[in-house]
Amino acid sequence: MQNLAPIALFVYNRPQHTERTLKFLQQNELAAESRLFIFSDGAKTIQDEDKVAEVRSMIKKTDGFKSVKIFEKKENAGLANSIISGVSKLIAEYGQVIVFEDDLVTSPHTLTYFNEALNRYRKEEQVMHIGAYMYPLKTNHLPESFFFRAATSWGWATWERAWKNFEPDIDTLMSKFDHQKKTAFSIDHTMNFWKQMQEFKKGKNNSWAIRWYASIFLQNGLTLNPSQSLVNNIGHDGTGVHSGINDIYNVIINPKPISEFPDVIKENQDAYETIKNFLATRKGSIIVRAKRFLTEKLAQYFPRR
Repeated sequence: MQNLAPIALFVYNRPQHTERTLKFLQQNELAAESRLFIFSDGAKTIQDEDKVAEVRSMIKKTDGFKSVKIFEKKENAGLANSIISGVSKLIAEYGQVIVFEDDLVTSPHTLTYFNEALNRYRKEEQVMHIGAYMYPLKTNHLPESFFFRAATSWGWATWERAWKNFEPDIDTLMSKFDHQKKTAFSIDHTMNFWKQMQEFKKGKNNSWAIRWYASIFLQNGLTLNPSQSLVNNIGHDGTGVHSGINDIYNVIINPKPISEFPDVIKENQDAYETIKNFLATRKGSIIVRAKRFLTEKLAQYFPRR
């Protein structure tokens, strides 16, 4: 396979998560032929300095790739700024990029999926994002991969032609939404995407991902997704910047390669309805929700070391 995309890996202060993420990436079929760029953010607090140093010591021993280049920041830029600047840097040089954070385990076929999709849809302007994660959908009637409107952020890829449409300014983005668009954007109000936009404006989150999805949505863009996830997020243990403690989004990784890609550039309606149903029911019964709430509260008082 020619023209392999560079891999951007963003790390911070979680050595155990980073080690697992790298271990699974190294086991990918195309790892030895791929360039890996690791972006290490600076410590936000004095308490984080030792863990950041531990991560940096570890990543300097990384092998198994065509090349490994590390960028270390002295100051703390924050996850959103780190990703935006790192993606922009590699996009400018290579015209495409595959992006991972430090809490993602992958299938051995994940890099192959990304590169095949990047090459297949390179000139399709409406296709703006390739995601590797998919919710734990209880269905076997969907194709191996399909187009959908929303962009997942747990392992993804894009091209320069799409990334140029990224709008970081929340006011500019929000001004372009009317009631109908808000409904469509939030998958018929089954997911809190619009609330995430509002919370970003209020300073309650610093998500790059919600702005990227909004940028795609406003361009009538589509995202490619596998029906069975090629990535699992191991950061839902209270250690993540934006992740709490829950198993709602935990998945069993697809052990098989993706061999089927859609020819028609159009959102898959069956996939849309299936995802909408999952989102509408994902939190479970009142008892299940209460148990999850207690688990999250206990973790605040007894955090994992």
